[in-house]
Amino acid sequence: MAVRAKTSLPGPNDILRETLPNGITVLARENFDSPAVVINGYVEAGAEDETPEQAGLASFTAEVMERGTVHRSFAQLYEEVESVGATFGLSSSVHLTSFGAKGLAESLPLLLDVLADTLRYPAFPAEQVEKERAEFLTDFQEREHDTRRMAALTFYELAYPAEHPYHRSLTGYPETIARLSRDDLAAFHQRYFAPQGMTIVIVGAVKALAALKAVTKAFGDWNAVRPARAPLPAVPPLTARRIRHIAIADKTQSDLQLGWPGPARSEPDFLAAHLANTVLGVFGMMGRLGEIVREQNGLAYYASSRVDGGKGPGPWRAIAGVNPANVEKAVALIEQEIRRIREEPVPEDELNDSKAFLTGSLPLQLETNEGVAGALINIERYQLGLDYLHRYRNLIQAQTPAAVQAAARRWLDPDHYALAVAGPEA
Repeated sequence: MAVRAKTSLPGPNDILRETLPNGITVLARENFDSPAVVINGYVEAGAEDETPEQAGLASFTAEVMERGTVHRSFAQLYEEVESVGATFGLSSSVHLTSFGAKGLAESLPLLLDVLADTLRYPAFPAEQVEKERAEFLTDFQEREHDTRRMAALTFYELAYPAEHPYHRSLTGYPETIARLSRDDLAAFHQRYFAPQGMTIVIVGAVKALAALKAVTKAFGDWNAVRPARAPLPAVPPLTARRIRHIAIADKTQSDLQLGWPGPARSEPDFLAAHLANTVLGVFGMMGRLGEIVREQNGLAYYASSRVDGGKGPGPWRAIAGVNPANVEKAVALIEQEIRRIREEPVPEDELNDSKAFLTGSLPLQLETNEGVAGALINIERYQLGLDYLHRYRNLIQAQTPAAVQAAARRWLDPDHYALAVAGPEA
């Protein structure tokens, strides 16, 4: 394996990539500048695999998987990991259950053993199921009084069809979590957790071949098979304004989310949309939205935008926290900026500033093992190619004002959108 310069971006010359016979893809990159090692990965099991009646099942399952295995109790798991100054954890999303760990490089075999035990042999102890259920139910109570979280929850319900997994809360609802049993969690794990499509990334002070060997020892004999997934339901464009206000008493701020189902990461114009979003609500003081809504008009405590991408049509949305009396004015200004970026090409100098921001921030994101591991996860997940980080600058520089405008016109519509506002009574 080639020796890399400290300033070089990860690429084909210093990333090992191998797929084990059971379907697990391993990526490893050496970094001996620190004694640590980071493990990052995912299994293709998530909320996409649950029914609406069992909303939150994937998240509930992942949380309880951390609470004890067939071979280790909850206390034993954390005693082993914390005794070497390490950390580990699982989390579930729509399409994946992600896992990770960090510790000294000498602890790599232990961390992989703990992760393998957790992913393959969870015990779902009844008392831990109930403790986790109580935490979920407490969190739901907190969510009901959180204007930002309720705006987000409602936005997804407005923007996506009821049969689509993006429509539902990842953590579920009080009524769905209340009726899930320990057997439901165990059955979900048995059916959907398998090595097919699984990815493990290891970055840090360990030889790449040694990392591959350690993963093979921990996971190489895992031969479970999960059922194939059906295609995601279609998400039609919004053809009306879908607006909902969620009244939350005793609040002095309203949070709003306005947006649309946006591009999947695989869409050819995703980078153009990403750049348009940077202009709209990221660069500088949160882009044009921050400038017009917050700085010039003083209507918002914060105002920005984000485009999520992902496997499916993740949302593209404007997000703002405003005085309840200013909601209508803030929405009008957001509409104004959406029209502007659709109807007027972004000036070259403004576009170049956002390009410089995106390309200049990339090396900073890759300064840590965690940053590199996260980048490699995305590269593998979306099949971007091991040379993607080397090509990234040119890919961004190739985006023209016309391409950015075309992406905005395709995905953004100032006349038809989903708008969720959570705050005190209007």
